[in-house]
Amino acid sequence: MAIQKSSAQLYELKQPARSADLPPAGVTRWVPSRKAQVVSAVHNGILSLDEACGRYALTVEEFLSWQRAIERFGLSGLRATRAQLYRQTRH
Repeated sequence: MAIQKSSAQLYELKQPARSADLPPAGVTRWVPSRKAQVVSAVHNGILSLDEACGRYALTVEEFLSWQRAIERFGLSGLRATRAQLYRQTRH
């Protein structure tokens, strides 16, 4: 049985210390750790949702899907290759 972490613990996995530690604006290759840094930054008040979406050219829906993936599956839920499998298990 997998150990379920609280959402606070999940956001601390990749918590950026300051905005300078965030991925650079214009990132085109979104690895799970970068996605987690952005979600963590919004969760911890380093960036607002609007700032994150503007800086990284994200839609609100895309950001929220990252947030849900972290909450449901942890960091591994942010892998693009696993997203389809996780979506199928919800049905």
